Amino acid sequence: MKLNKILKNAFLITVACLVLSACATSKKSTGQMQGDVYTGTDTVEYLASGVPDRVFFATNESVLTTASRETLRKQAAWLRKNSDVTIVLEGHADERGTREYNLALGERRANAAKDYLMTYGISSDRISVLSYGKERPVDSGSNPLAWSKNRRSVTVKAN
Repeated sequence: MKLNKILKNAFLITVACLVLSACATSKKSTGQMQGDVYTGTDTVEYLASGVPDRVFFATNESVLTTASRETLRKQAAWLRKNSDVTIVLEGHADERGTREYNLALGERRANAAKDYLMTYGISSDRISVLSYGKERPVDSGSNPLAWSKNRRSVTVKAN
């Protein structure tokens, strides 16, 4: 009788452990996101051959990622070779948050890109900043992947 009770308790503990470990699965990568920053290429267009036109940001952040800095270095190299081109840096945010907050966040993101380009010798006279906030999403979905695609700064030729 006592052995039966011990086996029953051991079985219950084992089942409880299995149930709890199933709940503790790690965050899966979709192949298009690293953390909450978009890393895919399906929405990326090109400023020039081999030079992506946009960089992506984490939620509520305007800090450039390593991938963003690499993209901006390519943009700066292209802009140095094409000194007659002026650009507009468009700042964007996802749908969450107020309009005012997202406009300010979009402006901070575009300015972060501008500041980085300026460190690579691009004159501020050639760069304009414009924030759209959440008004121009590239993906109209309401999920983490769509939000990550919309948190961006896009470099557009002005002339």
